Amino acid sequence: MMRILLLAAPALALAACSGGDDSAPEADATTGAPATTPASPAAVQATPAQGRVLTLEGLGDLGIGAPVPQNSSWSAPDIQISDGCTMYTSPDYPDVWAMVTGGAVRRISVGPDSDVTLIEGIGTGATETEVRRAFGGFRETPHKYEDPPAKDLTAPNADSGEPALRFEIGADGTVSVMHVGTAPELGFVEGCA
Repeated sequence: MMRILLLAAPALALAACSGGDDSAPEADATTGAPATTPASPAAVQATPAQGRVLTLEGLGDLGIGAPVPQNSSWSAPDIQISDGCTMYTSPDYPDVWAMVTGGAVRRISVGPDSDVTLIEGIGTGATETEVRRAFGGFRETPHKYEDPPAKDLTAPNADSGEPALRFEIGADGTVSVMHVGTAPELGFVEGCA
């Protein structure tokens, strides 16, 4: 009898965890909009388009803080501007660049001709309003090459050393480039130059 109870306990625990939650979501304190429940890691991994989704951890098999995977589609062009910094590209991700310093990926940048998005659905071409709605509290700084209203929107944790986001908003009010990476590379304006 004791053996049956020991074998049944894990199954009962799993059944209890899989029950639905009928309560309404709480409102987001910053926007007043209904809060969304973040997907579990298992649900995110099961997403068919996950390879096209940029996260704070990386893009596909390319990880922030990790070396470029061997035998991957990522390669460095023969001509590089800097000895200590290398830019990688992949034919699987057009208009996406990976910046590598110290042997590890420090930043992934997504350009306007890419279909890569964040899990929130934000990508290049998204409006500043959509970015601010999804990511409240981002710090605004002037764009380095475009006149206002162009700007950069950077995550408040960008200087912490943890992976963070930075959006370049063009004069037309849309995301022209988005970056995920760690400081100081996240803030570099001209790639490795």
